Amino acid sequence: MQSNSLDFISITDMLKAKDGDFFISDWLRNRNTIEYLGIWERIHNPDFNYGEFAIIKSQAGLNNYKLSVKEWVEKTNAIGIKATSGRYGGTYAHQDIAFEFGMWISAEFKIYLVKEFQRLKEEESNTKKLEWNLQRTISKINYRIHTDAIKENLIPKTIAPAQRNFVYADEADVLNTALFGKTAKQWREVNPSQKGNIRDEASIEQLVVLSNLESINAMLIQQGISQPERLQKLNSLAISQMKSLFSSNSLNKLK
Repeated sequence: MQSNSLDFISITDMLKAKDGDFFISDWLRNRNTIEYLGIWERIHNPDFNYGEFAIIKSQAGLNNYKLSVKEWVEKTNAIGIKATSGRYGGTYAHQDIAFEFGMWISAEFKIYLVKEFQRLKEEESNTKKLEWNLQRTISKINYRIHTDAIKENLIPKTIAPAQRNFVYADEADVLNTALFGKTAKQWREVNPSQKGNIRDEASIEQLVVLSNLESINAMLIQQGISQPERLQKLNSLAISQMKSLFSSNSLNKLK
C-alpha cells in the first residue's frame, strides 16, 4: 500500500508467513529498533517529536518496558510505521523499516538482502567499470562455502556439558562458543599463524546468525536467564538457523 507517496508493507503479513514465536511488540521494545526508527524519522519526518523519542529511547530494552505501534506514533508523531483497523487492518511499515523487521525475524531474509545488494553492486560495477570489492563492504569477509562437505563442517556442534557449566568472563565468548564451539582465546591457540580473529574467518552465513544471536542474547539477559542456560539456548538456535540456511533451496539458487 501507499501512504503520503511512501511504499508501505504489512509486517503483520510477514509474521504470518514466518514460523516461530515473533511479536511486533518485542521488536519495538528493542533498543536497536528504537534507534533505527529514530534515525529513519529524522531523515524523512520534519515533525518528529525528538523529546518523546529521547524518553522512549532511555526506557527501551528494560524488562518492564512495553511499547505498542499506536503509542509510538502518538508520542513521537512518527510516519514510518502505523497500525490500522478494519478488514485490511494490521501493522504497516515503510519498506525500509519492513526490511529491518524482516531481518529481525529471519536470518534467511537477511541473506537475501546481502545477496541482492551484492548483485546490484556487481551490475553497477559492470556498467561503470568500477572495481567492486565485497570484502571491503562486508567487513573483509571471505565467502568460502563451495561444497556440501564444507557446509556440514560449518554447522555448529552441540556444546558439551562441561562448556554449559563454565562461566565466561566475556559475553562475546558466550556467542563464540554457541556458534563456533570455542572461545576467541581457544581459537587463537589452535590458529597461531592467522592474522585475524575467530570472527574474521567466519562465513557470511555465520555472521548473519551471529548478529541474530547478539539480539537474542540481549533479550535473554534482560529476562534474567543465567549464562549457562543462555549458552545452551543460543547453541540450539545457532544449530537450527545454520541448518535452515543451508537447507534452503531458494537460497542455494542465489549462490
